[in-house]
Amino acid sequence: MTLAYWNGSLLPLDEVSVSPLDRGFLFADGVYEVVAVYDGRIFELDAHLDRLARSLDAIRIAPGLDRAALAAVFERLAAEAPRPAATVYIQVTRGAPAQRSHAFPASAQASILAFASPLKRLGRDQQQAGFALVSAPDIRWLRCDIKSIALLPSVLAAQHAAEAGALETVMLRDGLVTECAASNVFVVKGGRVATPAADHRILDGINRRIAIRLAAEAGIPLEQRDVAEAELRAADEIWITSTTKELAPIVRLDGAAVGDGRPGPVWRRLRDAFDHLAGGPAEL
Repeated sequence: MTLAYWNGSLLPLDEVSVSPLDRGFLFADGVYEVVAVYDGRIFELDAHLDRLARSLDAIRIAPGLDRAALAAVFERLAAEAPRPAATVYIQVTRGAPAQRSHAFPASAQASILAFASPLKRLGRDQQQAGFALVSAPDIRWLRCDIKSIALLPSVLAAQHAAEAGALETVMLRDGLVTECAASNVFVVKGGRVATPAADHRILDGINRRIAIRLAAEAGIPLEQRDVAEAELRAADEIWITSTTKELAPIVRLDGAAVGDGRPGPVWRRLRDAFDHLAGGPAEL
């Protein structure tokens, strides 16, 4: 049985009942967060709560729970989450008013759903082999900094990757790299790292921030700036970061080898540092 939090109650996930008038269902009018849980320990919870608060504020949803109460929801579900690794997903929508209307309803109570799922970490053997990446145009809206539940473009990008046998799809806009369907992108050339700046064009991923912090601690030069498609294709290394993919090395892009076709030394240094933070490496 998967335990869920639903508007103040704990119940089996398959017993949650959502109104057809919920604005998340009708308009994708909501935001979400996903945290990793390693052996019962929530990873970087404060950073996720900060980003959830920013997303809620950006679309003007009052969740009806303060920060401590939201943290308690995560902690309650994490306590019973599958081990050794899991995620806890939380979604907050504007709720279910009496009538459907595009404008914000005069009165509606936010709907909050949360539940835990097993996390199958990318194994060490997979990491040593590396992963494939494919590219596609970025067709999303221009507020990608909001962690919106309106994910159809990302769904299509993820399906593009799945059909190509790739781990992810990297998206390109106006000759620049933005991000992947559900990951941030880093490129390495000559030992120097670059990643697209965290503005309205990308979501500022929590593991993106961790990679930046770990690079600084290791004395690895890193820039947050526009990254041209040509830089991506000429990179010595590419890696992607997300809660579920952690720090994953890319060895092929659109069928062509990245660098020498193997995970690179900069990624290896940061991956070891990340595994230390996470409490240990992924299983084989």
